[in-house]
Amino acid sequence: MEKGLSLPVAYTPSTPAPTSNARSKSLKTVAKTLALGLPLYALYAWHTGSQAIIPSLSRADVNFASQCVQPSPLKPSQNEKLDKAYDFLSTESFLNASVARLSGAVRVKSESFDDLGAIGEDPRWDVFYDFASYLEKTFPLIHSKLQVDKVNTHGLLYTWEGSNKDLKPTLLMAHQDTVPVPPETIPAWTHPPWSGEYDGKYIWGRGAGDCKNQLIAIMETVELLLEAGWEPKRTILLSFGFDEECSGRQGAAHLSQFIEDRYGKDSLAVIVDEGAGFEKTWGTLFAKPGTAEKGYTDVYITVRMPGGHSSIPSDHTSIGVLSELITHIEAEQYRTHLEEENPYFTQLQCGAAHSPHFSHKLKKLLAHRQRHHSSSSSSSSSGHETCQSKAKDYLALEAARLGGPPIQYLMQTSQAIDVISGGIKTNALPERVSATINHRINIGETPQIVYDRLTRLAAPVAKKHGLALHAFESPSSSSSSSSEPEPANSIILTKSPHELLVAPITPSLPSSSSGGQTPYSVLAGTTRALYGEEVIVTPGIMTGNTDTRYYWDLTRHIFRWDAGYDPSDEGGEELEGIHTVNERVSVRAHVNGVKWFWMFLRNMDEVDVE
Repeated sequence: MEKGLSLPVAYTPSTPAPTSNARSKSLKTVAKTLALGLPLYALYAWHTGSQAIIPSLSRADVNFASQCVQPSPLKPSQNEKLDKAYDFLSTESFLNASVARLSGAVRVKSESFDDLGAIGEDPRWDVFYDFASYLEKTFPLIHSKLQVDKVNTHGLLYTWEGSNKDLKPTLLMAHQDTVPVPPETIPAWTHPPWSGEYDGKYIWGRGAGDCKNQLIAIMETVELLLEAGWEPKRTILLSFGFDEECSGRQGAAHLSQFIEDRYGKDSLAVIVDEGAGFEKTWGTLFAKPGTAEKGYTDVYITVRMPGGHSSIPSDHTSIGVLSELITHIEAEQYRTHLEEENPYFTQLQCGAAHSPHFSHKLKKLLAHRQRHHSSSSSSSSSGHETCQSKAKDYLALEAARLGGPPIQYLMQTSQAIDVISGGIKTNALPERVSATINHRINIGETPQIVYDRLTRLAAPVAKKHGLALHAFESPSSSSSSSSEPEPANSIILTKSPHELLVAPITPSLPSSSSGGQTPYSVLAGTTRALYGEEVIVTPGIMTGNTDTRYYWDLTRHIFRWDAGYDPSDEGGEELEGIHTVNERVSVRAHVNGVKWFWMFLRNMDEVDVE
């Protein structure tokens, strides 16, 4: 029919009406065409961003820049003596001295282990005496002019009293311990793990990047400020735990309580600990101080079945039953979804506003989300899945597709079967086998979603093999520490006593309600002053957990932040060595970290933050 041509209202076709068989064939042809064509069109529409899949998807007219306001660069006031001391940080003399200090710290072996006994009884704790001695020898001004408290034997708290007691203190954090180096991996290292080798660009060794670099940078900053004669108005605290790599229960837990006993709850202006750093993506360099951490829980699965001689086995041993359950668990992943309070949502807004190569499709999805008030990302905060919470989050799925697992797990509860044990002899049927599953809980969920899901998956396996299911009936405990007898012929699910909820989200406002500075704006302004206004600062999220989990009651303003950045190391190669072979840190990044802490402490001293 040509455009503009219309049939008369009373028009009757002159051709014979189709027979019922012909009509049936015609309808079948139409049905087949629709069945084949619609899915293909839908796939095409989705990949081209057509509004056929999501209403108004073709429009991306949201003002993203208003959601990603960048604080102006913030530099301390001019002071001839302090400015001269700051300039010294750019000299070859300081670089060489800093290399010596950090290399020396790496050479002090300070591993922490999950099975450490009591302090004073297990000799493996004694390495921290050596590390404390190294710090005292390397930073004499700090140890002579600051108050030093040793908390729970090895925790170190340094206090530099400010002249104005009305100002809340600034707290800088790091940890003294490192993950262990498995002896069998030592031959794989380019340089020995305790050598502190400097190759002209990197310092190599365990702890070089996690996080003796941050600890030494903080100490160098304070030592040099003391040497320059600076006297802060705002009290400065340095808190260094010693078992962060095994959850911080002896170090940070005691240090945070010590600080709270001294100053009270909500008594600190800001906390900066180790954490997220810089990311080059979409043609933009982002600085991503961590303003959130995912939650945490471990679940222990135990299968108890009768033993016996392996020459007369059952069809399925306890190892087989556990393997079947693990297969079901890994076959079903948690939902990928992005809550608007998740800091990665803000990074997407910043990318849409400032990045030349930001995905066109992501921008459309983001605009749709913002116009529709996050209707596609809502989920149950109670941790129980609902029909609404099961809806696909196309924005999250597309971001995960483009970014791969490092981005996916910013928006998804993770699961990892990390430990498994069972069986003691080749001719004996295993009576007890167990596995440990580690979970990192997504923003907007609670650990309960894990417990509900594992119970649902275990029930049919238990029924199939005639086993009783005991799901989270006993008090939380590790798989081996409970003194209560385990029920025979059963699958037992227990949770770790160290469950951790998602961390409170740190405010990331670019200014206060009165137009003044906030802790976030000071951090962001310091970063842009050091690295340039082309750097876009956006809140970040930690998939792992830090010692800050014990400091939530001391301030809302907690940042997990690796301030050192080396522009020549854009490949991020040093991150590949964290917790594995060839750990290393760029010396240029380390020196820039010292510059950042210098500027940040002085900036915090000169502003009133709300």
